[in-house]
Amino acid sequence: MRVGLYFDLRNPGRWRRDPASLYAGFLDLCVEAERLGLDSIWVTEHHGFDDDYLPAPLTLLAAVAARTERIRLGTGVVVGPLHAAAEIAEQAAVVDILSGGRLELGLGAGYRPTEFALYGSDIRTRYAANDARAREIRELWQSGAVTPSPVQQRLPIWMGYLGPKGARRAGTLGEYLLSADARIWPPYRDGLLAAGLDPSHGRMAGGVQAWVTDDPDRDWPLVRTHLAAQVDSYARHSVQGTDRPMPRPVDPDRLRANEPRTSLNYFFFGTPAEVAARILDYTAGAPVDSVYLWAGLAGMDEALVARHINTIATELAPLLRTGGAQATIPLEAGQEHR
Repeated sequence: MRVGLYFDLRNPGRWRRDPASLYAGFLDLCVEAERLGLDSIWVTEHHGFDDDYLPAPLTLLAAVAARTERIRLGTGVVVGPLHAAAEIAEQAAVVDILSGGRLELGLGAGYRPTEFALYGSDIRTRYAANDARAREIRELWQSGAVTPSPVQQRLPIWMGYLGPKGARRAGTLGEYLLSADARIWPPYRDGLLAAGLDPSHGRMAGGVQAWVTDDPDRDWPLVRTHLAAQVDSYARHSVQGTDRPMPRPVDPDRLRANEPRTSLNYFFFGTPAEVAARILDYTAGAPVDSVYLWAGLAGMDEALVARHINTIATELAPLLRTGGAQATIPLEAGQEHR
């Protein structure tokens, strides 16, 4: 299993930094992640967040491409319905060229009405539009209608779907699935079969909500503060432009205790062995070949983020790459791993 990092460049007011310093520090962290042997860097897209969430993932990855040589570069995700297929195809090709063929293009349908309004797109057709973007981008590259072409003969496209319906559609498109949740492997496999593809063609990867530490008691008070800020920001912005009430503040301790049901309702926290065991359980039985973790949480000090990256690279990644031979957590009576 390959292991990577996830960044969103958010800059909340409570811990606000000079944006130029924040972005320069991010590039330095990417260089360090490559030096430590990590496999990938993933960045994502949102618009109009009050904490300056990253709006331009492919632009940012072009800068990472210029500073690195080996590490894979992924979008988790570009919101497909907000952009023309030709725009995504051209920008992705440029990043692939700059990086020498290291881009992984993740496409997602989006969910925030304010973003669709900002871009003049129709939120009601977002899933069909996102599926169409994948097909259109493939055709634009294959036909030569956009130039230049990517370096990779078949640049990986990952469909950012987290539920069974989307997983099946990713399979019928013949693309990879950007989710590490083994529970949606069966519908993804069914979609591949429906498209006449061998299920061995399928690949899954995705983000895991987690923090790894050699001293959980020391780190949890600080991690829970930044975790609450991050999850509350997602919840607050998710209801903008709707008539839904403002969500109640999250309880980080409950997130830590939860088993995963959705992408944000859990948080694996513990030692490298404990987190490795949870990740391997979460991905068991599915063709998950890569996972990525938050390098840091909203507003975290760069030194703490750098320490976390080091722990991921030197202690967690070896366990995941070897199938977790040493990654064990105690089971309570009657408990079994999925």
